[in-house]
Amino acid sequence: MLSLESLSWLVSGPGQEALALAESLEPGEETFLAVAQRLGRRFPDVLARVAVEQAILRRRALSKFPRASEMYFLREALDQSTGYRVAAYHADRLSEHAPRFDLGCGIGGDALALAAQGPTIAIDHDALRAHVLQANARSLGLDANLQVVRGDLLRPAWHMPSTAVAFADPARRRQGRRIHDPARYEPPLAVLVGLADRAAGVGIKVSPAIDRIEIDSLGAEVEFISDGGDLKECVLWFGELRTAASRGTLLPSRHTLTGPEADGQSASPILEYLYEPDPAVMRAGLVRRLAELSGALQIDPGLALLTSASLRDTPFATAYRVLDVMPFSEKALRGELRRRGVGQVTLKKRGSAVDTEALGRRLRLTGSGSATVLLTRVLRRPLAILVEPLASGQHPPSV
Repeated sequence: MLSLESLSWLVSGPGQEALALAESLEPGEETFLAVAQRLGRRFPDVLARVAVEQAILRRRALSKFPRASEMYFLREALDQSTGYRVAAYHADRLSEHAPRFDLGCGIGGDALALAAQGPTIAIDHDALRAHVLQANARSLGLDANLQVVRGDLLRPAWHMPSTAVAFADPARRRQGRRIHDPARYEPPLAVLVGLADRAAGVGIKVSPAIDRIEIDSLGAEVEFISDGGDLKECVLWFGELRTAASRGTLLPSRHTLTGPEADGQSASPILEYLYEPDPAVMRAGLVRRLAELSGALQIDPGLALLTSASLRDTPFATAYRVLDVMPFSEKALRGELRRRGVGQVTLKKRGSAVDTEALGRRLRLTGSGSATVLLTRVLRRPLAILVEPLASGQHPPSV
């Protein structure tokens, strides 16, 4: 809905007035039409709709951008944009280098984080996204540090010095659908890897679900990043930005674990404590490395679960006290939970094919207590492990 013309109006005095009024009415998708009609009594209908849409997008963007109420957004670009904490982490990895580029900047999640630290050149082929980024930079007081350039990454007519570093976030959605094949990214991954050969260092964001076969032979550091326990992305770091073979990083704490992976070990019996590694550690292939550093053991060589006889305080895994271990059967589990007076159960699984939502409905528990059960398969034996989640301690950043 936003266009170059309506963006120009939005940043003007009347546009700011309309936007302030729209935000005060706190519109949602379900009330869009009613709020737009109300604004349409004072402003042109098309522009009233634009103001209401921006008010909705600003509220949605607050989870990504703490200053979203000062910014402008495009729907699809907002979905694709890098959130503030992750973008700030990217910027810190580039902070000691210059000049710095954002390749395929979109509305500027990464470009704005880079500009907050110093001069940055942002490149995108889309005129509207480039203008939205410029408007955001002005609104946030970062325009002096940001040069926005219209350019095509497939046919680069712009100049990037060999001493430069860059971050690239190719589009991985088309018409609202995710693109899983890196050859169909916009631009394709191979194009960005080619640009990495022309610069001192490049970071390329890819899907965290990418097949490792697609990237392990590229010679990059492969970093998986989680935020608040949710796996957010994978970044390939080339050249001077490469600092390890494999890395798992946890935000907002910035604890980081590097590889290579440790050698395998034989399976351990389940001991007093159980650990479920953070998804960034698992996807980085560093579960055995974590076991080696923390003094824990794997309960199955093919399973991302660790155990120990005494508590190992680590930021890289959720710790549980083991209360009981039993062969899994629905009947036996129901009986044990009822014996314990459990009415509310949290079912987790690791390496199990059980549909936990359906199982939870079928258990029909009526007690007043609560419990956590981890369903898994150890050495091909299905198990139900009753556990008590333990609060994580405070840890210094790790490398």
